[in-house]
Amino acid sequence: MSSASIPPTQAASDGAAPFVQWSSVIAGAIAAAGISFTLLAFGAGIGLSVVSTAPTWRDSSAWLWILSGLFLILVALCAFGFGGYIAGRMRTAFRTPTVHESEFRDGVHGLVTWGLAILITALIGLAGAAAVTPMMAPSGGTMGPGASTAGENIIASELDELFRSTRNTTDANLLAARRAEASRILLKSNGHVGIGSEERNYLATMVYDRTGLSSDAAAARVERVIAASAQELHRARVAAVLQAFMAAAGLLLGAAVAWYAAVEGGRDRQRGGMPAWNWRAETAGHVHDTRM
Repeated sequence: MSSASIPPTQAASDGAAPFVQWSSVIAGAIAAAGISFTLLAFGAGIGLSVVSTAPTWRDSSAWLWILSGLFLILVALCAFGFGGYIAGRMRTAFRTPTVHESEFRDGVHGLVTWGLAILITALIGLAGAAAVTPMMAPSGGTMGPGASTAGENIIASELDELFRSTRNTTDANLLAARRAEASRILLKSNGHVGIGSEERNYLATMVYDRTGLSSDAAAARVERVIAASAQELHRARVAAVLQAFMAAAGLLLGAAVAWYAAVEGGRDRQRGGMPAWNWRAETAGHVHDTRM
């Protein structure tokens, strides 16, 4: 690339400007994070989320999980594409000897923007998760010191069914401790070993003490809840794996999009104007040359 092809207001020597211009990188990362947050909020508003808002995962559909995963990929492509383009377009041009070197540096700025945007989004997500953690006990579950967070978030409906009774219970702490202990046992229902006979009998004893049902009825309720919990945990695991896979695919594709968008932003920076304007100008010039 010759120095004459670089606009005077944008040209800079290699010693006058750093190789990584953090101002353009930060601008692109903030734009990418903002677009990502906005699109994710829109998706959550129309129900495109693999996280079930109901107390049971059986109310969600596998097609909804796939559609939500594809939406995550779309969000990544849009956010990192815009962010990479901004980083490449806003970068100060160097006096580089070749066009390929200039495009490589633009692409690196897009890739750094991609990484910084992920870091910003992760920090925002962690802050939001910390803020809503105390409120993540559905179905009337208790999130006290002895509660099982995973159990209350995934199989809370099954715990409700296990200890459902018309008896008046005055010792709320005892009930919370029993729910927590029962949830930790039920979380084994989808494992390789499962729940042993000793723990099944222990659960039946807790149900008998809590509800006053007969021994056979308490045992039948325990077996029914164990089967339902196993199905619930399986669906939650499938949804989590699908979400993680789609998110990883979106991030990897986002890295490529950020690179090429930054390169395209650098080309538009060199030409001047917006892409649509350049296309119209090139089309008009082509028509003019044809007539001549």
